[in-house]
Amino acid sequence: MKIAWIGTGVMGKPMALHLAKKGHEVTVFNRTLSKIEDMKNDCRLSNSVAQCVENADVVFTIVGFPTDVREVYLGDEGILKNVKEHTIVVDMTTSSPTLAKEIYREAKKLNVYSLDAPVTGGDKGAREATLSIMVGGDKDKFENILNLLEVLGKTVTYMGEAGNGQNTKLANQMAIAGSIAGVAEALAFAHSKNIALDDVLNVINNGSASSWQGINSGPKMVANDRSAGFFIKHFIKDLRLGQDEKQDLTLNISKAVLEEYEQLLEKGYGDFGTQAIIDYYKK
Repeated sequence: MKIAWIGTGVMGKPMALHLAKKGHEVTVFNRTLSKIEDMKNDCRLSNSVAQCVENADVVFTIVGFPTDVREVYLGDEGILKNVKEHTIVVDMTTSSPTLAKEIYREAKKLNVYSLDAPVTGGDKGAREATLSIMVGGDKDKFENILNLLEVLGKTVTYMGEAGNGQNTKLANQMAIAGSIAGVAEALAFAHSKNIALDDVLNVINNGSASSWQGINSGPKMVANDRSAGFFIKHFIKDLRLGQDEKQDLTLNISKAVLEEYEQLLEKGYGDFGTQAIIDYYKK
């Protein structure tokens, strides 16, 4: 199958390579062309979005922010003005559900089929093809590319109409917010009592408080490892989207965690990993 892939960051690059190594003809584009140079043995390289997508059967995107999604899909040099009819376009960015619905409507006018399919599992899940993928849009189009999505993740779930993939991802990020902040708060409390943090993690991660964040982010917190598997600046974007879409709901936990991350952002933490929230509790 001819696949176009736009966005080759810490998530996108290994995902595109998984598809290429399964025998698909993958063409890649990144605004920073140097970021795709090392993919030339497995993929075709493009100089523009238009060139990347013009012959594709399926287009995947995973970029940074909703503004990037809008430009890539709806801009004058974007996807919708350059793909052929009946192409399936799949946005795997965590983005705005409202924008996902707009892209779906605009694509349909052109006989192009849009799915919103954000992922969770971080850079590790992207490298190991163990992502969880949640998909909104027309079910028959989802079924048409399910075999491709199963190359990228171990859990692929159809969530319903356009925008529901993004809504599910925002719910997922809210759950992460409470979990990662809870781990950081627990470790900060234990540290204040002069308890060995490795021992505390051992207790937490082998009892009813165990979580993915405790197992994977907890050791990084203890080691003061701020390296990014998932950037704080991107997590802030996700939590802000949740607040934008909440309507009449009160989402106090994710709002509080968002405020903690925003304070870290002001201190220059945007490119650190989300586990660096531990520094908020050390202040």
